[in-house]
Amino acid sequence: MSTHTGIDPRAIIDPTAKVGVDVEIGPWSIIGPDVEIGDGCRIASHVIVKGPTVMGRNNRIYQFATIGEDTPALAYGGEATRLVIGDDNVFREGVTIHRGMVQDRGMTVIGNRCLLMAYVHVGHDCVLGDDVIMANNAAVSGHCNVGDHANFGGYAGVPQYRNIGAHSHIAGMSLVLKDVPAYMTVMGNPASAIGLNLEGMRRRGYSKALIDVIKDAHRVVYRKGLTIKEACEELEPVAARHPEIALFLESIRSSEWGIVRPRRQSNDADYG
Repeated sequence: MSTHTGIDPRAIIDPTAKVGVDVEIGPWSIIGPDVEIGDGCRIASHVIVKGPTVMGRNNRIYQFATIGEDTPALAYGGEATRLVIGDDNVFREGVTIHRGMVQDRGMTVIGNRCLLMAYVHVGHDCVLGDDVIMANNAAVSGHCNVGDHANFGGYAGVPQYRNIGAHSHIAGMSLVLKDVPAYMTVMGNPASAIGLNLEGMRRRGYSKALIDVIKDAHRVVYRKGLTIKEACEELEPVAARHPEIALFLESIRSSEWGIVRPRRQSNDADYG
């Protein structure tokens, strides 16, 4: 246990917890056993962090968040599963993140620079990549994989075992029942594909030429009437030249639930 002056004397910190340097912990927060908190973290009042949990550097946790609680899944038997959190994440008010289960990987993973807004939930054995943004009350159930730069609108929901591709956007209030390929935008209940996440690509500095390549790949999968196998075969030469298309292709090939499809056939106006 650390005795840094940034730790409020009203905080409760287990003697076995490891707290790095320049860490702030507010009043009435509880840091349990088997918790490691990296340098520079800022933990507000009324936060609970349970272990086994390993947290990297410069994370910020706001009041009433519960980080590293065990899962309510009925198959969970009290095993010492883990939560691993990277660096520079922000967990806003009321965020809940559950540790893993031995029936899966036994570990929940949060990458780097993620922003989880108020009352977001991340279920057991989920893996969130880097730079993921989840708006208020969005939730991913257990065993989900979320790619880098994925973006969730408020109240979006994802059931167990689904894959959310990198650079995708889930519109607010959407219920995602299928896997979402990389770069896609989906919306609705159930969610349907409405086009590409063009704004996300522009914000990350994708050139017009590269965006056009991704648009062409999207057309092959969604517009040409091909089977998934046929579309993937057609895109293989393009994927060999463009890692972005390789990412798009892999997110489709790895799907076990089938990919989100359009509710109806759209036209090129969907590309913005």
